[in-house]
Amino acid sequence: MVDAPAERPFVPVRFAVLTVSDSRTLDDDRSGDTLAGRIAEAGHALADRRIVRDEVAAIRETVGAWCDDPAVDAVLTTGGTGFTGRDVAPEALEPLFDKRMDGFSVLFHRISYDKIGTSTVQSRATAGLIRQTFVFVLPGSPGACRDAWDAILKDQFDYRHRPCNFVEIMPRLDEHLRRGKA
Repeated sequence: MVDAPAERPFVPVRFAVLTVSDSRTLDDDRSGDTLAGRIAEAGHALADRRIVRDEVAAIRETVGAWCDDPAVDAVLTTGGTGFTGRDVAPEALEPLFDKRMDGFSVLFHRISYDKIGTSTVQSRATAGLIRQTFVFVLPGSPGACRDAWDAILKDQFDYRHRPCNFVEIMPRLDEHLRRGKA
């Protein structure tokens, strides 16, 4: 008889949360509060939290700095994923992705469809890697942030989740840099 594998230990992840909004402040940022609360409830760390206007340069500057910061493992943005003229979060961040995570958007929309039906097509939620940092671009509603965290991110950022999770691959995200030129 084979022994059952030992329980994996919990490994906390350091998250930065960015709210993209022309009108929100930290006092009324319900979506940012939702993400920060869920990060803490799961036992992870909130490395930083900010609000920037719906401007490509401001979004890129903030997320880029976090992706260069070894104290940040993952970035969650909320807001700016719709179709209005000021919604520019995907335009700001997708060109910076070293690798796209198409499955995130597909799964997010499937989960969202169960909650809000065809209105999910109005979201351009996306995700990818910028350098070695996971970046998730979420809609600006607290409900969408709850759905993304509760149904996808909570498990994928829990080292104990099987069969696989983001935490176990984090140490290998830069192996192409360490390997050198082939």
